[in-house]
Amino acid sequence: MSHSQGFPVSLAVAVEKLPFKSPFRISGYSFADLDVVVVTVSDGVHAGRGEAAGVYYHSGDDPAGMVAQLEALRPRIEAGIDRESLRGLLPAGGARNALDCALWDLEAKRAGRPVWDLAGLPAPRPLLTTYTLGADDPEAMARGALDYVGARAIKLKLIGDADDLERVRRVRAVRPDVWLGVDANQGLDRDSFARLAPVLTEARVDLLEQPFPLDRDDWLDGLASPIPIAADESVQDMADIAGLTGRVQVINIKLDKCGGLTEALDMARESRRLGLKVMVGNMCGTVLAMAPAFVVGQLCDIVDLDGPFPLVADRDPPTVYSDGKVWCPPQAWGAPAEAPAACPA
Repeated sequence: MSHSQGFPVSLAVAVEKLPFKSPFRISGYSFADLDVVVVTVSDGVHAGRGEAAGVYYHSGDDPAGMVAQLEALRPRIEAGIDRESLRGLLPAGGARNALDCALWDLEAKRAGRPVWDLAGLPAPRPLLTTYTLGADDPEAMARGALDYVGARAIKLKLIGDADDLERVRRVRAVRPDVWLGVDANQGLDRDSFARLAPVLTEARVDLLEQPFPLDRDDWLDGLASPIPIAADESVQDMADIAGLTGRVQVINIKLDKCGGLTEALDMARESRRLGLKVMVGNMCGTVLAMAPAFVVGQLCDIVDLDGPFPLVADRDPPTVYSDGKVWCPPQAWGAPAEAPAACPA
């Protein structure tokens, strides 16, 4: 993997509001739009960008908090900062993610090499991705599953109420053909899990994501789950992985949680070393947020990169979705300007 070197840059930080097509509901939250922070670093010739939404359930990891963190470090950043130093200056979270990804993008343009090459990876390929259905009335979710005509993998948001069972049943009934995952976003307890587990088995659910609150990982000890379990909120960065070994089967990496591509790549490799499967997810966003995660996705077993789908519009060039797969155009992020645009077959 390339090790970046610090050099003087100019820093620009902006907040952008991205409206959703319709309210998006998960356990304990409903969102009408998404505010993201976009960081641009420039050496006067080339510019690199990064986008972050932050982690909504962490105090201070909202746009105002992210901007404040970055502005507090403006003199240090503009004097010259490398990605490894950045990990010691900012905590894991959205601010570090946006800046880390901007530095990767700038380095790719300065070096004339794409990020995947700098990261020591082979040329990227399109990846099978999940398409997410926010929690809703079971019939509405079934209709939504039918609307995802080209999807080959669908993930359902559950909220821990009595309708969860029917949400799973109805979606599986109308889409018997897809890989199916469910995400509880911490919304279950031991009792609701016990009621849900037989239905998940019957519906051939392939993954259960974050069933319990992040401070109750002990509920996973000795849990006889018929479905593989992925940790999401319970695993923020590298430091959390070892403690989940033996409790979960899958580690869900999100760049907004862990603080950028640099940490995410290390997490993917460490998870595999420990015998865990790896998933890459997202906090919603445009192609500018999906593209760095797409690089991590090349190392993953499960890919959940449908972040632009709830949005009214993506950036240009947009994320490409075809035949159930995702592709991020090199021109959007992470490649020299002359990079080819075509999506490989």
